[in-house]
Amino acid sequence: MQEIDFAVHSLKDMEANLHPAMMLGAFLKREDARDAMLSTKAPTLNTLPPGSVVGTCAPRRVAQILHRRPDLTCVPLRGNVDTRIQKLQEEKMDAIILALAGLRRLDRQGEVTYIFPESEMLPAVGQGAITLECRKDDARTRAYLAPLNHEDTERRVTAERALLAALDGNCRTPIGGHATIQEDGRLRLEALIAAPSGTPLYRTAQVGDDPVPLGISVAKKLINLAGPGFRGPSCIS
Repeated sequence: MQEIDFAVHSLKDMEANLHPAMMLGAFLKREDARDAMLSTKAPTLNTLPPGSVVGTCAPRRVAQILHRRPDLTCVPLRGNVDTRIQKLQEEKMDAIILALAGLRRLDRQGEVTYIFPESEMLPAVGQGAITLECRKDDARTRAYLAPLNHEDTERRVTAERALLAALDGNCRTPIGGHATIQEDGRLRLEALIAAPSGTPLYRTAQVGDDPVPLGISVAKKLINLAGPGFRGPSCIS
C-alpha cells in the first residue's frame, strides 16, 4: 500500500523476524530499560505481605516474580499507563509492575515505589528503546532516518534481538534479555528463559564484540542449560 514512509514502534513489541520487505531504519537513544513497581502496600517486592496481588500481563515478569515470591498472586493488567495506575487504586491490587521507560517519558517516575535491579528482574528484549521501521527499498526514507540512529543502542538491541530470534520468536517461553556496553567497548549480554511458574529458570551471560554472534551464542547456552524439550505456555515479554 505504501501509505506511510516509516512507523514508530516500541522495540520490545516488535517480532523477532520482520516481513522480508521491511527493516528497522533507526534506533533512538535508549531509555532506562529496567522494570518498576508501584505499590500502596510495601516499598519492595520482597516486603509485600504474603498472598499480595500483583498486576502485570507480561509472562516474563510473572515468571521472575514467582521465582522469587511463589506466595504472590499475579493477575492480568492491561491498558495504557494511566489506566494501569488507576487500576492499582481501584481494583484491589497491592502492586503493579510497569516499564520504567514509559513512566519516565510520561514524567510519572515520581510514583515509582521500587526499581528492580537486573539481578532481580531482567528486562524484556528491546525494552526502553524506540525504533523506526521502513521499507528496505525506500532509499530516500532510509537516508532521512540514518542521522537519528544511536549506534550504542543499535549494538545493544541487535544482540538482544539476535538472542530472541535464535530462541525462536514464536516459542512459548518467557524470555528476558539485556545487553550493556562495558568500559572496554565490548558488549555484555545477559539472558534468561523460564517456566511460567518461575521454576525452573535458567540464566546466563556472555561478553563479545559482534552483536549477532553474541546473541546466537547466548541463546545456545540457554538451550543447553534448559534442554531441547523446554517449553511453556506463553512467550510474551
